[in-house]
Amino acid sequence: MTKTPITVAHGDGIGPEIMTAALRVLEAAGAPLDIETIEIGEKVCLRGHPSGIEPGSWESLLRTRVLLKAPITTPRGFQSFTVTSRKTLGQYANVRPCVSYHPFIETSHPNMDVVVIRENEEDLYAGLEYRMSPEVMSSVKIVSRPGSEKIVRYAFEYARRHNRKKVACFVKDNVMTLTDGLFHKVFDEIGAQYPDIRKDVSMVDIGIAGLADSPEAFDVVVLPNLYGDILSGVAAQIAGSVGLAGSASIGGQCATFQTLHGSAPRRAGQNLANPSGLLMSAVLMLVHINLPDAAGLVHNAWLRTIEDGVHTYDVFTEGISTRKVGTREFAAAVIERLGRKPNVLKPVAYAAATPPAHVALSEAAPVQMDLLGVDVFVYWPSRNAAELAAAIGKHAGDGMSLRTIDNRGVKVWPEGNAWTFCTDSFRCRFMAEGRIDPSAAMALLQRISAAGIDIVMAETLRNFNGEPGFTPAQGQ
Repeated sequence: MTKTPITVAHGDGIGPEIMTAALRVLEAAGAPLDIETIEIGEKVCLRGHPSGIEPGSWESLLRTRVLLKAPITTPRGFQSFTVTSRKTLGQYANVRPCVSYHPFIETSHPNMDVVVIRENEEDLYAGLEYRMSPEVMSSVKIVSRPGSEKIVRYAFEYARRHNRKKVACFVKDNVMTLTDGLFHKVFDEIGAQYPDIRKDVSMVDIGIAGLADSPEAFDVVVLPNLYGDILSGVAAQIAGSVGLAGSASIGGQCATFQTLHGSAPRRAGQNLANPSGLLMSAVLMLVHINLPDAAGLVHNAWLRTIEDGVHTYDVFTEGISTRKVGTREFAAAVIERLGRKPNVLKPVAYAAATPPAHVALSEAAPVQMDLLGVDVFVYWPSRNAAELAAAIGKHAGDGMSLRTIDNRGVKVWPEGNAWTFCTDSFRCRFMAEGRIDPSAAMALLQRISAAGIDIVMAETLRNFNGEPGFTPAQGQ
């Protein structure tokens, strides 16, 4: 039988132990895999590679297009390989099934079966952060129409392929009207093309509360990056344990399969760690590379092991579990049950992989962009907005005037509230009554800088087809 090449990374902390266990099960199941091993994570960072991976390892990923990855440790001050690889390899969709295994794993939600589908490349995870002043840090939230279209389309296609009946979307567009508003708008547009699937949109705080209380009411949930990361951890835990959930990051060319949990260095080398999350990730991998029989064989054996009460310490419960085992012993128990199916839990059966039909992104329509002004962020350590207005306002010109000054998004000039607390970083909004030339904005910045006012950052203010591409300060 032809073997499928995959790349494997054993990771840090408990990673090598659970990877060894998972690979033992895959080998015993007869999965025809040609394994290339690479090293990523903490040791690679400390050897001088900022994102924790060496150039030769990238070559393996580009060659096999599949990575089975154990958890890694990212030292402080280094880039996250997980985040970097998702964006570098175009892995836009993160898929995290969260299923309860009642009555063998304790849970308050015995009928839970939710799939969290998370946008994987954008949002605050774009990693665009700045220190604006001694007191203020900034992180830029990026949400694009193409990125939103890709993940929303993937969620609806996933629901249709897996006979799921409902797709929910969680956003916070009552506050982030532009970024989350775009994600919501795209969800509505694409959802209208799937009349056979129920749609629902909730504010993310209410949606997460609803899922935590009644997860059986949800089926597939699609979210922007940060919300999806948080929700998938919550959902996995209320299903029974984060340690049982698998995860896949899917792109057009390459996919990564890894656990939800971290490297847990304090548990390393003790034969304690639960390999289930990595094993379930490996099952997702087997389905992805079109080895459905091997996937079903491993998954059913794992279900039977859970059903027989053979549990690692993290899910062991007196009166429910029958035997507490370590990492190696758990893998042996799964291997012993290969070819058997669960009696109470629902057996699984996987069909041959059918990649979703390619759907082109919507064509960008021509947009009229008109420059109206500029927001100038400045360092002003006295924290006195009136003094700042007097100092900076006199440099307006070319039709622009100083309209407002805000601090952390709250208007403090003119007619600010004396109770508003201010940091040392202010935003000064200069606007004209109509369209201005870009050179006018540059000239304004030059005048302000020449006056000795410390400019931290500047953002242009534009209308797009007559609609503002910016939000007002709170209190305006």
